[in-house]
Amino acid sequence: MHLTALFFALALDRLVGDPDWLWRRFPHPVVAFGKAIGLVDDRFNREDDAPAMRRHKGMLAIAGLVALALVIGLVLSALFRHLGLVGFVFEVAIVAILIAQKSLSDHVGAVGAALRAGGLPAGREAVSMIVGRDPEGLDRPAVLRAAIESLAENFSDGVVAPAFWYAVGGLPGLLAYKMINTADSMIGHLSPRHRDFGRAAAKLDDLANWPAARLSAALVAGGALIVSGTKAGRAAAGAALRDAGLHRSPNAGWPEAAMAGALGLSLGGPRSYGGAAVSAPRLNAAGRRDADLRDLDRALAIYRQGCNFLMAITLGGIFVGLA
Repeated sequence: MHLTALFFALALDRLVGDPDWLWRRFPHPVVAFGKAIGLVDDRFNREDDAPAMRRHKGMLAIAGLVALALVIGLVLSALFRHLGLVGFVFEVAIVAILIAQKSLSDHVGAVGAALRAGGLPAGREAVSMIVGRDPEGLDRPAVLRAAIESLAENFSDGVVAPAFWYAVGGLPGLLAYKMINTADSMIGHLSPRHRDFGRAAAKLDDLANWPAARLSAALVAGGALIVSGTKAGRAAAGAALRDAGLHRSPNAGWPEAAMAGALGLSLGGPRSYGGAAVSAPRLNAAGRRDADLRDLDRALAIYRQGCNFLMAITLGGIFVGLA
């Protein structure tokens, strides 16, 4: 039943995405998770505590937040089972809400549309909506590379990982993953305030994203095979296996390196955050740096084919379960 619900959720999200009219009227579940994380951060992350105490409190905090998500998932699962077909429809809707297929495609596609319509200033503004780096110093190829990197990374943690954890653990698994991932984005970074308190959230997010990152690289390679042929598919797989470990993240390098290989681009490298230069290795370093709009269009096509493969795998699992 989980795989059946997942298949319909993927199809629904692919068609509808996150309608603005809905979230103008109701809070998104991830926003609710964010408020819970913010309350815990404000209440327990005290600057006058020793680093060891802050790490200890951070462990307890993320454990409590994940437990809360699991309980909510268990209650909803029991309720939806009791409601029969109506409950199944509600569950499909919740899963679709927590998967970001269409919204990711729309946001990344908006960068290309902005560059075409308004040139570099509009492209910088559009890409600033999806990446954290400083947009002012980005030239046109750098804007496009940033958008492609965001597409690849978020394919893993915005699409593949939620689908994976729902398939494995139903709504409790999905909600627990979204809580972990949201906590990592809010408190799992190396700022002075969160270096210690958010350490457990960051490590748990690394663990939760481990399987999906590797699967997403395979899906990118499969998408490249369909879009650009055997050579591109092999280049994607080869770049992922060779360069994924160069990335500062133990997971993001897999889909990003695969996308770099698929497109023949070199992604990653130095960038600026908040005026501070950050050094980072290049993935597929022998590739081109001069990304153009055709590369972005091809990246989106590969992404969509990767989503198709994910749906096909889900459908295959349904048939195996019925056999």
